[in-house]
Amino acid sequence: MGIAVVMATIDPPVSGFFSPEDEIIFSKAEILNEYTARIPFKLVDHLIVVEAELLNKKGDFIIDTGSETMILNKVHFPLKYQHLSKKKKTSGVIEVMDDTFEQDVKEFILQNFNLKDKTSDIIDLSHIEKAKKIRLLGVIGYNILKDYEVFIDMHLNQITLTKVNDYGDRFDHNVYAEKFTDSIDFKLIKHTIVLNGFIGDREVVFGLDTAAEFNQINKKIGRKALKYFYPKKRLMLSGASNHKIEVVAGKLFRVRLSETIYFGPMDTVLANLSKMNEVFGVALDGVLGYEFFRQKRTIINYQKEKLYFVDSPILRN
Repeated sequence: MGIAVVMATIDPPVSGFFSPEDEIIFSKAEILNEYTARIPFKLVDHLIVVEAELLNKKGDFIIDTGSETMILNKVHFPLKYQHLSKKKKTSGVIEVMDDTFEQDVKEFILQNFNLKDKTSDIIDLSHIEKAKKIRLLGVIGYNILKDYEVFIDMHLNQITLTKVNDYGDRFDHNVYAEKFTDSIDFKLIKHTIVLNGFIGDREVVFGLDTAAEFNQINKKIGRKALKYFYPKKRLMLSGASNHKIEVVAGKLFRVRLSETIYFGPMDTVLANLSKMNEVFGVALDGVLGYEFFRQKRTIINYQKEKLYFVDSPILRN
């Protein structure tokens, strides 16, 4: 899954390693205590972007729950050493693409949040960087986020990370001042958050992805669901290897996850999801992204496989 509009063309990948003293620091994070931090973000188009520093380089990272690993932009990280490393298929912010190489990030530090022995992919993200006009250092994915309960707040433009144990219980019991309004279970298939829901009365299966700039529904979903999709225009999207496709964009109505969790009309594109489903190993009828989080202040708990929803703040003049 990942960015729906601009993907990266992949040059032959390289690999290397960081020394143990290397660290990534989110300089604007507000550290509440030893377990919890709030990180402000900016929206670049519909992408959640946080500022960070790594190896004395300052720039931006995209938050992408659809990416299995942390991804570093090869453009900004000429590696100290090059050596053969395990090849793998990757996914997420750059969708389905050619072989990449892995490397170990010996230490990933969010100020006093210390995450050792994480894995990252080294990929040329220059196409995304140019299209979004940001200094893109990389992508933060599932293998970093899974150790936390992740509160994505589009109203306040901030992410709250709070450390959890192996059962998903928070170490910090006083994280949220806001009231939880609802919750729903999901299935974690590999690194993909999979939700059962409805379009009208049609039962559907959604993937949830913070870096999907537009919602996507499979054009093979069937008439019972497609009657709630109102097309407006055609868009040209660029995929991996600069392959361009034309898609139909419009509004999707009558989406709900339960009798109490429902959504207003959402910007959506009609797409062929068969290749993505093949890679992810799950048959998705659609992908929910920015439009989902814009309407719902959402907390993700990977260990409990549960989403929680929080009241929107009361705005006063």
